Amino acid sequence: MLKLDGVDTYYGPIHILQKLELEVGSGELVCLLGGNASGKSTTLKTVLGIVKPRSGSVEFDGEDVTGRPTSYRIGKGMAIVPENRRLFAPMSVRENLEMGAYLHGGGTKEDWDRVYTLFPLLHERRAQLAGTLSGGEQQMVAMGRALMSRPKLLLMDEPSMGLAPILVEKNFEIIQQVHESGVAILVVEQNANVSLAIADRGYVLQTGRVVLSGPAAELLRHEDLRKAYLGR
Repeated sequence: MLKLDGVDTYYGPIHILQKLELEVGSGELVCLLGGNASGKSTTLKTVLGIVKPRSGSVEFDGEDVTGRPTSYRIGKGMAIVPENRRLFAPMSVRENLEMGAYLHGGGTKEDWDRVYTLFPLLHERRAQLAGTLSGGEQQMVAMGRALMSRPKLLLMDEPSMGLAPILVEKNFEIIQQVHESGVAILVVEQNANVSLAIADRGYVLQTGRVVLSGPAAELLRHEDLRKAYLGR
């Protein structure tokens, strides 16, 4: 579904991503781990076409999209749950969800049923302004908005950020449900424990390079990763 092959990305003279190799198979859940300034968000921006690689390629659903704009990639089936949610605060929950279904004429009954089944609270709060919701509720809206676009690949940027531990656990339960429905997911996270617990595979970034990769269960047992991210 997604393949980054030898990607080099720069911000001016600063070399951010260095020969990055990353893959997400059809229906796979892959997590990308790393600390601050490791290149995680730049990886997502490169996948989306917001940042253009200086060399290397980005393939999506069997097509080289390296030179394609973000709008093309979204139309082809990418969707993003951005860091800090980035909702349309003065708009209602339903209006925010409708924005996700913009390319599909506002969404079918099946689209609405899918999102409201995953997030019953959003149906209850559908008329409420998104900016008045709690952080956990806003995260539900952001995820629902992305799912309304019927994505082939769902990109998630730090979905646990700013949430209480009990909400993080609930959030990742829902991510796992979306994964089980067949959507390929790339989760960018610092919380290694919860993301690797539900992932198929993982990558660890450090200063723009992949320093560890493999099945999630193996990474959870890896001594270096346990020391760096799990505190033991």
